[in-house]
This record gives sequence, C-alpha cells and structure tokens, in this order.
Amino acid sequence: MLTRQRKQLLLKILDEEGQIVAKTLSESLGLSEDTIRRDLRELAKEGLLQRVHGGALPASPAQANFAVRETISTDAKPAIARAAAALIEPGQVVFIDGGTTSVQLARALPRDLRATVVTHSPSVAVELVEHPHVEVIIVGGRLFKHSIVACGAQALEAIAGIRCDVFFMGVCSLDPEAGITTGDYDEACMKRAISATAQRTIVLASPEKLGTAAPFAIAPLATIDGIVVSGKTDAALLAPYREMGIEVTLA
Repeated sequence: MLTRQRKQLLLKILDEEGQIVAKTLSESLGLSEDTIRRDLRELAKEGLLQRVHGGALPASPAQANFAVRETISTDAKPAIARAAAALIEPGQVVFIDGGTTSVQLARALPRDLRATVVTHSPSVAVELVEHPHVEVIIVGGRLFKHSIVACGAQALEAIAGIRCDVFFMGVCSLDPEAGITTGDYDEACMKRAISATAQRTIVLASPEKLGTAAPFAIAPLATIDGIVVSGKTDAALLAPYREMGIEVTLA
C-alpha cells in the first residue's frame, strides 16, 4: 500500500470510528506499528488529526480564528449559553472565559440578574456594558488575538487574587482520555490558573469540540465539575463523562 493510500485510509477510519489506536490498527491492517505512528505524525503536522498517546483523535475545528469559530455550531452555542446562564445564582462572582460560546453566555444573562462577572475577554466585557445589574471586572494583559483574551504574567497575577464561585471555561477540545485541551500553551496556562482558584469549573462544549484533541493540555477531566452540551448530543458520547461523576447539563 502506497503512503498516500495509507494516509487516506487512516483519515477514513478516524472519520468513521472517531479515534485511531495504533497497535490495534497495525494488527488489523498487517502493517508495522512504527509505520502507522509515522503516518499519524505526518498527518498531525498537516493539521488533519491530533496525535495522542497510543494513536490519534480528530483535530478540533475550534483551533480556527475567532471569526471562523463564530460560524460554527451557530444553533448549539446560544442554547448552551442559555443553559449555562441558568446555572448562575444571584450574588455570585462568575468568571467567564473568552471564546464565541462565552460571548453568547454574556448575552444570555437575565436582565434582572445581580452578580459580578470577571473576564479577561474584551468581547465578553463589551456584551455586558448595558446590563443594568452586573458589575464587570476586566483582567488585563497581553492580547492573545486568536481568542481575543488577555494573557501573560500580569493576567496570571490578577487571577491569583480572585476567588470566583464558578468558572465557565471555553475549550478547543474535550475527550474522556485526552482530557481538556487547547491550541495555545499560554492560553492553557491561563485556563488552568482560573480553574484552580474557582469553587466550580463548568466547561462549555459545543458539538464540534467533543471527542477531539488539541496540542496543549489544560487539565484532566477529574478537575472539572460539569459540562454544558447540546441537547442533541448522542448519549453514548456523554456516558464516559457521567461515569466520571461529571454533571452533564443538556441545552
């Protein structure tokens, strides 16, 4: 089998099965595991999949820039945002992450909600300018243009002094084995730091993010309290999260 044919076959299997286990696939195809792993490495360099321990997962489309991500899951994201907003209690200090679903969450906050929102996302802050009862605290730093959020040492220092009740985390990818991952090292550090100071961490996961992986680990799934997903998500896809004791909210 030619190299190009092998790679096309690997992508076909990944699309159909949602993952590749290198050892199992090498046995079924009669190819060496080294050959499979080499092909996976090359496909990962092309951005066609994400290498994980023992094989590969689909690459997350959420690694695209902000403008492109706004065109993905346009029906699911507002629904997820409304379900997340319903989890907020009056008087809480809430940290809202950056990202397109997070912007939808800011828009979905009830007009009579009295709370404090902390964010390092200018996009989220602007959405709350006209909200009559929400106090907004903006964390500053170097602007990471991909996600339109502040990051860096100044932002981390500010986060260390905030103890929020709940952190709504936006992610590139979520997978039972790969955990929570994103496409930028500094952004992963920021999300991990916010989560560490929050009483609860809830992940906002639009459909394209489930069962995918990105290069940089944020945290294992054991560190989060809940996920909010589309109500149309396959129950089998959500079963591993529920088995881990993670609260799953359907939007």
